[in-house]
Amino acid sequence: MADMGEGGGGHEKGGKKRAKKGSTRVDMTPLVDLAFLLLTFFVMTSTFSKPKVMSLVYPAKPKPDQVVEEGPKINNAITFLLSENRIFYYQGQYYPKGDPKATVLSETNFGSTGLRKLLSDLNNYVLINVKKYDAQFAKGIINEQERSDLIKKAKENTKALKVLIKTDDKAICKNFIDVIDELRIAQVGMMAPVDLMASEYELIKAKTK
Repeated sequence: MADMGEGGGGHEKGGKKRAKKGSTRVDMTPLVDLAFLLLTFFVMTSTFSKPKVMSLVYPAKPKPDQVVEEGPKINNAITFLLSENRIFYYQGQYYPKGDPKATVLSETNFGSTGLRKLLSDLNNYVLINVKKYDAQFAKGIINEQERSDLIKKAKENTKALKVLIKTDDKAICKNFIDVIDELRIAQVGMMAPVDLMASEYELIKAKTK
């Protein structure tokens, strides 16, 4: 608070009374207390940004004496094989060499016209629903929690894309991270890192010769 202090006084020559001078002193203690109260209020009431995470599904490892030559049977799935700055893929179930429906690898790139376009086309069901729920949330039709629940349900639908990622000993860590980023952009809800099968490795070697 402000205090008024009196200074001066006395009489000048000739009997005239001298005017008293006042000095102002401002006490800053209440203002400091108020600043801390406001800071505490904003910290306690602020909503911090929530980290965006992606669920990773880790399948059970086969037994040491178990030979795996068939991929998992998953509906609407795509498998990516990473090797030395290159990315190969095949859709659906894996069929080994000699089978009438033997799997053939395709190749794409890590750019927007390659991997991103491929994922957006295959996961179009989820992307359309996410856009719809975002519009409903913007109009106030649904709240944030309802929006999150609906998007999660869409990602778990059988029409949603499932992704398996496999790497050989020449794969680059940066490429794996790039794939994860593209999966997040494409709103892919289920992704699983899986061990590379020997027959898949042979397909990669044939492509990289």
